[in-house]
Amino acid sequence: METFKMGEFFSGPGGMALGAHQAVERDPELRDRMSLQHAWAVDIDESSCLTYRRNIPGATLKSVKVGDARVAAENIDSFGDIDGFAFGFPCNDFSLVGEHKGLDGDFGGLYKTGVRVLEAKRPKWFVAENVGGIRSANGGRAFQVILEELKDAGYRITPHLYRFEQYGVPQARHRVLVVGVREDLDVEYAVPAPTHGPGTGYAFVTSGEVVAAPMDASVTNNERTRQSRQVVERLELIDPGENAFNAKRMTDQARLNVRGATISQIYRRLDPAKPSYTVTGSGGGGTHVYHWDEPRALTNRERARLQTFPDTFHFEGRRDSIRKQVGMAVPPLGAQAVFTALFRSLLGIPYESIAPTLTTARDSSSPQRLF
Repeated sequence: METFKMGEFFSGPGGMALGAHQAVERDPELRDRMSLQHAWAVDIDESSCLTYRRNIPGATLKSVKVGDARVAAENIDSFGDIDGFAFGFPCNDFSLVGEHKGLDGDFGGLYKTGVRVLEAKRPKWFVAENVGGIRSANGGRAFQVILEELKDAGYRITPHLYRFEQYGVPQARHRVLVVGVREDLDVEYAVPAPTHGPGTGYAFVTSGEVVAAPMDASVTNNERTRQSRQVVERLELIDPGENAFNAKRMTDQARLNVRGATISQIYRRLDPAKPSYTVTGSGGGGTHVYHWDEPRALTNRERARLQTFPDTFHFEGRRDSIRKQVGMAVPPLGAQAVFTALFRSLLGIPYESIAPTLTTARDSSSPQRLF
């Protein structure tokens, strides 16, 4: 039986790690032939580290470190050896919501910490994750630079824009993941074929299905946020699927007085017949995700369900910290699809696949396809 030890930077509450463990636990062929072991994880947020330690198998106070990944990368020789590495480097400067500074922003260069780990530890594989907006940051140059540096570290890479609703996540969450396999290994990773949506035989999982599912009274992180009377009155004028700007029944009195801003997620109510819109880590301004029937924001547990965290997964920290942890995490079910394909590739077990949607300039005579 083969054992893979996995390390992480920017580990958050453990969405990526949970997905990797689920990939092994839920696939009998993988479960019989391999095991996954937590080696170490680093995140700058203390509450996220507490959550990770509580929920991820093998995680301990010593192995999950609170700290800056840049400092950890400088001292990477003091970390144990690993077979695999995952890093969801911060998306702040690549997100389409914001200034979109790309490599020129304060967080834009943090991907280099992951490159440093690859060069120093030489793991067999890696998975890197970021927002879809990374493709257009700095006019597309940022993404190209990152891909080239990952390749130059000695890896065959497969970048792809994953639409997680196509893999059973009840949320239209679109993320770029780059899977890399060390060049000396005779292994080819392929993007797993979608399991949900047109042509698959399975409908998309809807927000209504998961939010309205029965919940045991013992489930944690389910406290409701107190809504002001003004917010309640505004939500009562917004129909399912609408937001504060396009609601047909919105009155002048309840309308938001925000000049030039029509962000689609502001006070947007879920359409229970569709996957949710993207859950974010934002902390206010009508961004908490809103129930389709009741005039209120979703609880952190309901948001966690949209992110496919099981009800048994307990988040540590204050309510606003948990909201951020949930919104910034990788959906475990989405990560599971990627890791299942990766582990099957490493073990030579076939699976259905599709062509990747993204390439590097080095791989294509038409680099514009990236953007």
